[in-house]
Amino acid sequence: MNVISERSPLILASTSRYRAALLGRLGVPFEQDAPGSDETPQPGEPAETLARRLAWAKAQTVAARYPQRWVLGSDQVCVCGGELLGKPGSREQAIAQLQHLSGNSARFVTAVALLHGATERVHEAVDLTTVRFRKLGRAEIERYVDAEPAFDCAGSFKSEGLGIALCAAIESSDPTGLVGLPLIAVRELLTQAGLELP
Repeated sequence: MNVISERSPLILASTSRYRAALLGRLGVPFEQDAPGSDETPQPGEPAETLARRLAWAKAQTVAARYPQRWVLGSDQVCVCGGELLGKPGSREQAIAQLQHLSGNSARFVTAVALLHGATERVHEAVDLTTVRFRKLGRAEIERYVDAEPAFDCAGSFKSEGLGIALCAAIESSDPTGLVGLPLIAVRELLTQAGLELP
């Protein structure tokens, strides 16, 4: 856990370098703290419900430690053919996920929750992105996984990197949502909360 100062009014409830880099693009000062939340899906839980629940849980966990600060939680869930695809965690799982995605469309649900513990004010949003994957052979998948091991990314690929070459099409209202933090929605939430943006 990071040592949190009083320098900024915002805490990102995540240790993700991807989300930190994205949030940094908005120019608002923030710090990071690890929520340590259980991300296990509940039986039969729909993707959007899961993403919303986990984003809220992350924000709530950190807000309990810093009730006077705004806390931003976010979570992304990938669903393809009714199957939830989380962070693979290993080469074998990444290959299996990409084989499942090959030639199919997947929906990436990214939820954000901005919470102020002391006042119990909360602002929430959900971003939806559909990715259509090319038909991928096993050898191509293995080359990709070895070149860009996205073991900490839902769906096992990085659209902001080499993973874009696996895609046939992407349908989205906010390309940063697929990377892990939908900045268009986040900017609106921060404005609703009264936080000053450059």
